[in-house]
Amino acid sequence: MVLTQEAPSELAGQTAIFRRFNRTYTKFIGTLNEKLLNSDFSLGEARVLYELATRSASKASEIADGLGIDAGYLSRLLGKFERDGLLQRKASEQDGRSTELILTARGKAAFKKLDALSNEQAHATLEGLPPAARMELVSCMQSIERILTKDRSRLPYVLRPPRVGDMGWIIYREGVGYAEQFGWDETFEALAAKIVGEFVANFDPSRERCWIAEIDGQNIGHIFLVKHPDQPQTAKLRLLYVERCARGMGLGDALVTECIRFARTADYRKVVLWTQSILVAAHRIYSRAGFHLVKEEPHHSFGKDLIGQEWELDLS
Repeated sequence: MVLTQEAPSELAGQTAIFRRFNRTYTKFIGTLNEKLLNSDFSLGEARVLYELATRSASKASEIADGLGIDAGYLSRLLGKFERDGLLQRKASEQDGRSTELILTARGKAAFKKLDALSNEQAHATLEGLPPAARMELVSCMQSIERILTKDRSRLPYVLRPPRVGDMGWIIYREGVGYAEQFGWDETFEALAAKIVGEFVANFDPSRERCWIAEIDGQNIGHIFLVKHPDQPQTAKLRLLYVERCARGMGLGDALVTECIRFARTADYRKVVLWTQSILVAAHRIYSRAGFHLVKEEPHHSFGKDLIGQEWELDLS
């Protein structure tokens, strides 16, 4: 009897491709070096530092769960941060039995420097690619993230920076969406166009952001965070919108959370927003994020008698 070697299975070939990609990517972004981006931090330390900087009053258990790392390893990292003067612990105001983790001023400065290095690396990489290749790369990265997290109960949307054509879509959907649901006239669409136009004309990437939410390549929501024109340490949250077909998925909460995380890393002390009393679903999102109502005032706008509301979130 002649024995023949079995041809490699399709899965075996795919496994080899998967591993080759991992080797290529870890080498490319420098994670094999002892310190990340020639900083003072290893990759693990940098990831924990990011969580501490972008979460509000974190708990160790939340970080361990979020990163999927061993609690003992996390404890050693946190202890090192404390000894280096980057971290302090305080009793939780909600539950005195638990401890909250707060970055010190030194810790915030260290994160800001590391975050800038990461942004520079990503920016330089993308800037060096032709526009078509850049879009293909980002799209593939989003697909990888979506596929790998699908079995971990992650929702099927992605949040991304705007591309050419998105700003026109935002203005259109704001105008049509509020006209259909609340009967607002074209003056609201004009306001949306003004906000979008000012964002594009005066965009400051270190202090401002726009996120587009999409599912399977289709835009289903957006939000802006911009500088307050008169208060340098205050940011304004603007044009939160989620398509009806995507509501109830937690997308509004995710968009607002991204704004708050960025606001913290950009050293804002406060985030404010203007909304209307009839937008009760949005109010629930703002309340969950920690905003509180500070002012109400009736006005006639967009063809309707409305009650405008000012909400704010203290980040200090």
